[in-house]
Amino acid sequence: MNKTELLNSLKRKGFSNKVLDAFSEVKRENFVSKDLKNRAYEDNALQIGEGQTISQPYTIATMLSLLDLKKGQKVLEIGSGCGYVLALMSEIVDKKGEVYGVEIKSELVEKSKENTKDYKNIQIYNKNGRQGFKEAAPFDRILISAASETIPKEVLSQLKDKGLVVAPVGPRDSQSLIAFQREKDEFKIKEKLPGFVFVPFV
Repeated sequence: MNKTELLNSLKRKGFSNKVLDAFSEVKRENFVSKDLKNRAYEDNALQIGEGQTISQPYTIATMLSLLDLKKGQKVLEIGSGCGYVLALMSEIVDKKGEVYGVEIKSELVEKSKENTKDYKNIQIYNKNGRQGFKEAAPFDRILISAASETIPKEVLSQLKDKGLVVAPVGPRDSQSLIAFQREKDEFKIKEKLPGFVFVPFV
């Protein structure tokens, strides 16, 4: 599958122009190793080292749809891996937006900083994602790109009122992608899509 075929596939699945335009702009081949560049536009997860993967494009498009990003927003990705999703989010929130990534594996932090060096509104930090990133909180949107049975309270506390957090929640072998909306001190499920498998939150 090439880039055009992947974009057509995502379009047929009903994703918005906003999400499709981001996929069109960002070169996935720049976020995978040399030996996988010829597979960059397969609709599959690919290994990026350190036991981690770059998620399947369909899965990423689903997460971005649930996030409902707007221009100028401040967003955080926990488990930012190789930086691909950060780049996609940067395209959607535009130059006035702010994009933060936290990644626990230092080797991936270095790779992702190199991969996203042309994006002026992306900052990536080597941190334990269970603490979120209070230095830049509160956020309009938070994306957790690793599976957990519950979302850490510390992360939830860093979301703005009316903000959204999207995360794969459930046991190790199967999760649902859930969008939670903050309403003061309550977090209500806005949408829930079952049938996903992510690497575990470490």
